[in-house]
Amino acid sequence: MMTYIFYGLVTLSAVVGMEFMAWFAHKYIMHGFLWSWHEDHHQPHHEKDGFFEKNDLFFLVFAIPSALCYIIGLSTTHFWLLFIGIGISIYGLIYFLIHDVYIHQRFKWFRQLDSRYSRAILRAHGAHHAKRTKEDGESFGLLVVSKKYFKKRKHWSKTA
Repeated sequence: MMTYIFYGLVTLSAVVGMEFMAWFAHKYIMHGFLWSWHEDHHQPHHEKDGFFEKNDLFFLVFAIPSALCYIIGLSTTHFWLLFIGIGISIYGLIYFLIHDVYIHQRFKWFRQLDSRYSRAILRAHGAHHAKRTKEDGESFGLLVVSKKYFKKRKHWSKTA
């Protein structure tokens, strides 16, 4: 029983840790030396060609460590690494559903989320995309949102 609890905590820790890793990568890598990959993500949809963006390459940046954790965890005595890989994968799924599906609506699967938290996520991401350059950005995370985005406004929209 304790083993299952341990692996569950490892997985949960990896999911939570990924929010902070994603924040760091977004702020210092995507808006830093790999801005050339991320820049097209800050362009309005009507200025883009095709469905994919160079920014989609970041999927690999996070998928490769996850896959390595699966491989090493399953093929060595470090079985706990499998659960770090699972946690990274879970965060990747959450990120995809919230960022690509809900916020940017790259897939029209669901659009009807309407809670204080979902509106705060939209506001924070909209504030981030208000800047089309790599400098002076704000709100680099996805799930952890500053209190200022929870303030009620009479009108809000999905601006991302």
